[in-house]
Amino acid sequence: MKQLENAALLVNESLFATANGYIGVRGNFEEGYPNGYDTKHGTYLNGFYDTHVIKYSESAFGFPEIGETIVNVLDGQKILIHIDGDIFSVFEGQVLSFDRKLDLDKGYSYRKIHWKSPKGHEVVLEFSRMTSFVTRELFVIDLEVESLNYEGDIKIESFIDGRIKKSQDTDDPRVATEHIKPLVIKNIDHDHKHMTIKAQTEHSKSWVSLDCSHNLAGEIQALNDYIRYQTNQQISKGETIRFSKFMIYTDGHKHDNQQVGSTLLQEALDKGCDKLFAEQSAYLSDFWSRCAVDIMDEKDLTYAVRYSQYQLLAAAGIDGVSQVAAKGLTGAGYEGHYFWDTEIYVIPFFTLTNPELAKSILKYRYNILEASKERSLQLGHTRGAKIPWRTIAGRECSSYFPAGTAQYHINADVAFGYIQYYLMTEDKDMMKSFGFELLYETALLWLEVGHFSNGEFCIDAVTGPDEYTAVVNNNYYTNSMAKYHLEWTVKLYEEFGQAIADDKSIDEMKNAANLMRLPYDATLNIHMQDDDFLNKKVWDFDNTPKDKYPLLLNYHPLTIYRHQVLKQADTVLSHFLLDNVSDEIMMDSYNYYEPLTTHDSSLSPCVYGMMASRINRPDRAYDFFKKTVYLDLEDLHSNTKDGIHIANAGGTYMTIVYGFGGLRIKEDGIHLKPTKPHEWKGYSFSFVYKDALVKVQVTDKLIISTNQPITLIVDNRTIHVNDQLEVEYNGKH
Repeated sequence: MKQLENAALLVNESLFATANGYIGVRGNFEEGYPNGYDTKHGTYLNGFYDTHVIKYSESAFGFPEIGETIVNVLDGQKILIHIDGDIFSVFEGQVLSFDRKLDLDKGYSYRKIHWKSPKGHEVVLEFSRMTSFVTRELFVIDLEVESLNYEGDIKIESFIDGRIKKSQDTDDPRVATEHIKPLVIKNIDHDHKHMTIKAQTEHSKSWVSLDCSHNLAGEIQALNDYIRYQTNQQISKGETIRFSKFMIYTDGHKHDNQQVGSTLLQEALDKGCDKLFAEQSAYLSDFWSRCAVDIMDEKDLTYAVRYSQYQLLAAAGIDGVSQVAAKGLTGAGYEGHYFWDTEIYVIPFFTLTNPELAKSILKYRYNILEASKERSLQLGHTRGAKIPWRTIAGRECSSYFPAGTAQYHINADVAFGYIQYYLMTEDKDMMKSFGFELLYETALLWLEVGHFSNGEFCIDAVTGPDEYTAVVNNNYYTNSMAKYHLEWTVKLYEEFGQAIADDKSIDEMKNAANLMRLPYDATLNIHMQDDDFLNKKVWDFDNTPKDKYPLLLNYHPLTIYRHQVLKQADTVLSHFLLDNVSDEIMMDSYNYYEPLTTHDSSLSPCVYGMMASRINRPDRAYDFFKKTVYLDLEDLHSNTKDGIHIANAGGTYMTIVYGFGGLRIKEDGIHLKPTKPHEWKGYSFSFVYKDALVKVQVTDKLIISTNQPITLIVDNRTIHVNDQLEVEYNGKH
């Protein structure tokens, strides 16, 4: 059975991971695997990390000295079922049927196996796993064992385990090596019902606790670094035994004391599995009512899009201490770091569908503002804040500065997320309490890193989103986004900034924005990626073998930097986000840069797909959409085993709403420029705009429904919708 091949198991561990924004449990089998099988067994808590010293053979001033890496925490997955001396395993006996799914409506993963033991006993086992969106600390495994022909004793063993191995050990920089030692067990305890393991990280001394209990009475034995629970039950032919395992995770970053776990555990036990699963289903019913995407007569494709939406919710830290890691909580890839991916690819989904959750995610950047200001000083600046490229708690964790620290554009990316949220919600309280301060402190940095030359404001020695072109002068994406950042800081100053900013700095910002250098080539009618990009030799794509991609794993960085070759959208990304250049420039830029782009980054296909929609290239838009929506589900980059690509999940949603739907959030309101792929009869999506729930349905007609009167701009025409309105639209193909 292909699902049981090692390569498929590794991918499915990511695809079937169970997460809720705080806990993430990879989709490992409760019963484990035979010796010799490779597995990335893991349980992660968002924002829970240990520190390590970053070692350089040759260091320099201002290089990061301390790194942060997510920790594989205490494991509660293991359950062994003994039937007449045989231990259940899909690798032993005979599997007569096997079904596995992730239920997006009810919020749990499910595995059903019809199994014939080596002795010939037939049982049906159903495993349901849930990390609760209602009680974020809660992880539940609910097991039902139905006997088809066996009568006798069933023994169930359940473990909570501190014997955790490292999650990663690889030279692939997309994954990185985990530097962290296993947790140090501090205390193991139990009474007649509750089991507890408390541990701490080796270097940062942060504590983590796992409290566990079960619905059936049993015996408990504590050993040096794990606890074993055992219950013996009698079963008859046709009878079903239900076994439920309740686990509560708490940690020192998010909880004030180590006793809260036992309280939450008792509350979960009192509710029982049926109520807990009902709460989960109700939460998700509300979630889908505001964000569901539907593609007419395309059930599988609709599920694929909704899978991405679900993963965004499952990845989102909302406590202000954590945020959204590049792999979410489905694996330890990229060491659990948060990147600029969140503000550009993830926040748009929440801004449109769950503004309160978006606000919580945005506040994380404000909560690390002091660390960002310290980083600015380390880099030699005298003011402002430099938001790190890779971080968990606020430190810059990238040891490779050309593609890391040099990405100053992240300041503008974060600002963009704040501004888009404000335009969508008009949340003045947010702007007063922390939003403007974040915008201002990060905008000050442009005055530090930039300078005036020949009447233009220039920003030198930076790296844009394209990591195959590093440390350049006047990267167009960086400069254009910085201009937007500065302009909005100036606009918001009068209402929100009087107690924070000063007139002199605001005047400097206004001047820098007005005179910002935006490199342009009149011959090609494109904005140049940077001052020197067009002077480089074009990469020899025709003679580059397929097995040499991604380039970063097969060529020295300097070889790549010397060529016109892109890992991902750069100038084109700016045109998508800001939508502030002519259609002709957009088209010419797309036509120039796309053939130079390898799409080695998962952040790239969705952007080119959305821009293909924008410039009326429906064929290319649909091609890129398919590469985006199936990137993890079909493991197109051959690294889903390390965790799914959360930014790509955001990009999947955006290709529908921002791409085909043509939605843009602008100062004068919500703009729509819908198109419909030839392949579809139609599609629909919803969003929340100033407390109104708006549904957009695109077929040969455009129908907009709302529960409150709203004003929208469709194909540059202002329309008013009171209940439901059919609107003419231009993008019919």
